Amino acid sequence: MESEMTSSTTAATVLENSNITTVRSLYKAISNVNDGNRDISGLIATDLEWWFHGPQNCHHMMKMLTGKSDYFKFEPRSVDAIDDDCVIVEGWEGAQVYWVHVWTLKDGVITQFREYFNTWLTVRDLRPIKIKCLSMSSSPSTTTLWQSHPRDLAKRSLPALMLAI
Repeated sequence: MESEMTSSTTAATVLENSNITTVRSLYKAISNVNDGNRDISGLIATDLEWWFHGPQNCHHMMKMLTGKSDYFKFEPRSVDAIDDDCVIVEGWEGAQVYWVHVWTLKDGVITQFREYFNTWLTVRDLRPIKIKCLSMSSSPSTTTLWQSHPRDLAKRSLPALMLAI
């Protein structure tokens, strides 16, 4: 049984690393504005689901993905995998700009994108804990999986949201 758990953990780690690689490739592709090499095909599903929270004039990533804007430069400060299908990327520039991107992947392709601009984010796992021997679920857990890293923005007042998965 221990070897099954180790094998399962290793497979999840490989998938998480693969998802991080896919998301990093996307940021690299969109940063290549000057050399004209902005190919993001194969990284993002054609029916990408998108959600945004922040000031209406700050839809920067969606504008970049659709080719409507090239002026905003995303420089990821942290990239973290959550479970085997989610990657969270965070960045900031000085005290005025803070963003969090939550990417959901299926089979190595980005299928969902959530953009939070000038918003603190906490990601919590609210899924029921499954108890195999009883074949039933206990009450939902409230484990924090990820949370914004304020760093130089700690004194700034921003709205806060919780993303439940």
